[in-house]
Amino acid sequence: MDWKGRDVISIRDFSKEDVEFVLSVAERLEEELAKKGSLDYARGKILATLFFEPSTRTRLSFESAMHRLGGSVIGFSSASSTSVKKGESLADTIKTVEQYGDVIVIRHPMEGAARLAAEVAEVPVINAGDGSNQHPTQTLLDLYTIKRTFGRIDGLTIGLLGDLKYGRTVHSLAEALAFYDVELYLISPELLRMPKHIVDDLREKGLTVHETTDLEGTIPELDVLYVTRIQRERFPDEEEYLKVKGSYQVNLSTLKNAKESLKVMHPLPRVDEIHPEVDKSGHALYFRQVFSGVPVRMALLGLTLGVLEGV
Repeated sequence: MDWKGRDVISIRDFSKEDVEFVLSVAERLEEELAKKGSLDYARGKILATLFFEPSTRTRLSFESAMHRLGGSVIGFSSASSTSVKKGESLADTIKTVEQYGDVIVIRHPMEGAARLAAEVAEVPVINAGDGSNQHPTQTLLDLYTIKRTFGRIDGLTIGLLGDLKYGRTVHSLAEALAFYDVELYLISPELLRMPKHIVDDLREKGLTVHETTDLEGTIPELDVLYVTRIQRERFPDEEEYLKVKGSYQVNLSTLKNAKESLKVMHPLPRVDEIHPEVDKSGHALYFRQVFSGVPVRMALLGLTLGVLEGV
């Protein structure tokens, strides 16, 4: 499997074997990192991070991952401080930045921006989120978190809750879960249902999919509850947002009928959809999920740079 120079744009570009390979490399890197504290696979390599949208976890975990591999990082966290403000095209920005770095990570509000960047660039491009489209590295760390926690993905019942219409994390995750033998509950307000083409595709691939608005009635069935916030910034109409704002809140009362082994995940940031009282319960998995971003992104960076052949 030749990963050197490969772009990571959409989970649709991956096979199950690709996914499992990344997860296995991430696990080996996590174990090696625990023993050594830092590694030097990417010594002399430079990551360029181009974040045209705000980010905390994704940007910092990519930077942490590159530093942990022994490489260095350049980039920006706001387009307002770049030549984009002067009218520079995305293509020209990419062609400029690739002169300085060996791999590019991009987050952009426009769907398809990462694919465009990959077509222009001669260095590997990794999509850190493009509009409401895809967020493949989040998906891989989500799968990694589930597998490390349960020892498996097959056989689990997983609920995706909240903004399933605009949420790129759940779009990517649902598509990746089609690789596995899972039962999927899609829990959302009617206005925020998962796009029909994604649901149809999941069912065509043999996944058992339930669409519902009923969180309380679904909770007892679940092994994993993946919560997302209602993304105000994605709504074209403020009135539409106000209709669904605060539709669900997961608290200890919500979880009273859950399996003792249920784990609650969230890509973060959260607003009010998970009460802080859940943080100290045995159900909370979202901060472990944050940590998973480091070994998974180390694996992706190292593989696309071609520095992990011996791992």
